[in-house]
Amino acid sequence: MKLFVDRLPSPIGTILLVWQGDALRALEFADNETRFERIMRRRYGASSLEPARVPAAIRDPIESYFKGDLTAIDRVPVDANGTPFQKEVWKALREIPAGSTMSYGELAARIGRQRASRAVGLANGSNPVGIVVPCHRVIGSKGALTGYGGGVDRKRWLLDHERGLSTF
Repeated sequence: MKLFVDRLPSPIGTILLVWQGDALRALEFADNETRFERIMRRRYGASSLEPARVPAAIRDPIESYFKGDLTAIDRVPVDANGTPFQKEVWKALREIPAGSTMSYGELAARIGRQRASRAVGLANGSNPVGIVVPCHRVIGSKGALTGYGGGVDRKRWLLDHERGLSTF
């Protein structure tokens, strides 16, 4: 499989964008190369990455999100490899409004699997398209900012940004 990769600057670090056609396949922070390589291996096997300019259908909404248009990322087409359960969780993540959070248990209940909060947490953590599939909006049951692939500081920044509290 031939995929394309580009770098996009953001207020919280350079982002690597991987796509095929007009659909985003992976998004990771450039300073987290180990996680990026693991995601690519797990999701896309021995695919090749060719540097190219990311299509406007992907780039423009992400840039707009960082400029304050919080719903812009809803327009980014996503085609991430995953199991049917993971895709169900990722779809539900995209339905959490910007500036809102929910616990893993609440997300499990939302998809009709009340007893699957751990499985939901694993699917959330294996999301290859962070920010666009907003796994940062899921928090611990007592409001704690639990793990985030890009780091808890970035998770806090993203949530603050969505609540109008971030500074550039």
